[in-house]
Amino acid sequence: MKPKRVLLPVLAVLLAVVATASAFAAVTSRAKRPALPRKATRIAALRHVNPAVTRRLRNSTWRLQSLMGVRRTRATGPLDTRRALLYWRVRARAAQRLAARPPHRRGWLCIHRFEGGWTDGSDPYWGGLQMDRSFMLRYAPRHLLRRGWANRWSPLEQMWVAERAHRAGRGFWPWPNTARYCGLL
Repeated sequence: MKPKRVLLPVLAVLLAVVATASAFAAVTSRAKRPALPRKATRIAALRHVNPAVTRRLRNSTWRLQSLMGVRRTRATGPLDTRRALLYWRVRARAAQRLAARPPHRRGWLCIHRFEGGWTDGSDPYWGGLQMDRSFMLRYAPRHLLRRGWANRWSPLEQMWVAERAHRAGRGFWPWPNTARYCGLL
């Protein structure tokens, strides 16, 4: 009977040593793991994609493209994938960079300096480039319906609408006096 009494405490000590060693090995193996690269952590964070975020990026891209008069970017496929999110994020950034630089920006800013404030809402001309109703109806009908008169548009939106008129062949002639002051005519 004595061997049983000695054997039980020895087994208990052995089990405790093995449990402590395995716990120590697990802790040290976690500590020795190399850190994931930044790209891998970003991709891991994008495993669960919210389609509302992708839809927002897509809609902002399409809005900017329609403002600039560029054809819409087409992409098919579900919006809840990581690939779709990355695709629309790249397209939205590209559209924002392009929209921030209208082709005749210096000319529009010079005209604005002589015409009025960006939020000037006095009738019959609105906005910083003093657009009248027929001008807005002709060159920005959807924008006019969605946002109202030009005094409620951002400066970039006003410049892009004026750029649309410029591309249509009107040039700077809707602003004859101020365009002469700026040396555009």
